[in-house]
Amino acid sequence: MKQNLLDLEPAAMTAWFAEHGEKPFRAKQVLRWIYKNGESDFDAMSDLAISLRDKLKQIACIQTPKVMREETATDGTRKWLLDVGTGNAVETVFIPEEGRGTLCVSTQAGCALDCAFCSTGKQGFNRNLSTAEIIGQVWWANHELGKNEDGNWPVTNVVMMGMGEPLLNFDSTVSALRLMLDDHCYGLSRRRVTVSTSGVVPAMDRLRDECPVALAISLHAPNDELRNVLVPINQKYPLQELMAACLRYLEKAPRDFVTFEYVMLAGVNDRPQDARELIELVRDVPCKFNLIPFNPFPQAPYRRSDMETVKNFRDILMQANIVTTIRKVRGDDIAAACGQLAGQVQDRSKRTLRIMEASR
Repeated sequence: MKQNLLDLEPAAMTAWFAEHGEKPFRAKQVLRWIYKNGESDFDAMSDLAISLRDKLKQIACIQTPKVMREETATDGTRKWLLDVGTGNAVETVFIPEEGRGTLCVSTQAGCALDCAFCSTGKQGFNRNLSTAEIIGQVWWANHELGKNEDGNWPVTNVVMMGMGEPLLNFDSTVSALRLMLDDHCYGLSRRRVTVSTSGVVPAMDRLRDECPVALAISLHAPNDELRNVLVPINQKYPLQELMAACLRYLEKAPRDFVTFEYVMLAGVNDRPQDARELIELVRDVPCKFNLIPFNPFPQAPYRRSDMETVKNFRDILMQANIVTTIRKVRGDDIAAACGQLAGQVQDRSKRTLRIMEASR
């Protein structure tokens, strides 16, 4: 079977070329062709010897997931449904903004965490994505959108906030991160790449040590009682442990704060007393809050908080000197907004029980 070169992070690419009798600089050349130039045809890699190009055609490939469907929202947000085989598909979303382009990347086919307000979790879980399937989303988006007038790729920021829990697919996620960060590949700043986690504490510590990038926490509740319902993994890693892990992460993080994501659910977690409880919870953690209007999906048991309630909640946090923003809803007319990604998943999980056991 041919080696998909998208599966190899820079160190692994160098080792693979050495195994095939090639010098290390050949790996760097190929990485630049793949990521800097967006090239998938070995014949087009003109600074490689013809003999090496022929060799690569025999033993390697550059293969991304195939696009099954593409949609564009009225605000310019674009969503791709990508085939990852065996009846599974994941969704990737590109959000254009003034001066930057953010790509929301999936790391799993489905998600076993079954958060109560999230459409992805309601589909269950099938499997982790490979490194090629993760970085392939970035490669595809850049390739599809094309370079801008300055000759730069449109994806300037990456958020691991698509389908799945990134830290439960740790190895492939980190390999993909290294490709995003490496100067021979996309060369993105660690501050421009964000991993969002529901709070897998041991993996947060590993990420801090192995590949620290910006960190976002799917918080959504001010106390363990409510979070146990909304984010079931809290039963494994309760809030006190999570806050301690955030402090440890900041020792090596590229940013000096953690972002707490907080979906606003009418009558559930949006009351003034909830905001005051949050202030106490995060008192010792340098942070900012991103308040997210709930994005409904079929059979969703919750309603979106009205904007006056959201603004009042924000004001309480800001009065406590906590930087707080309200996320602008993007792409909701094509179900591309936060919590709406669904894709296509052949569920083979026992959901929360399975993930609790796997994370021990």
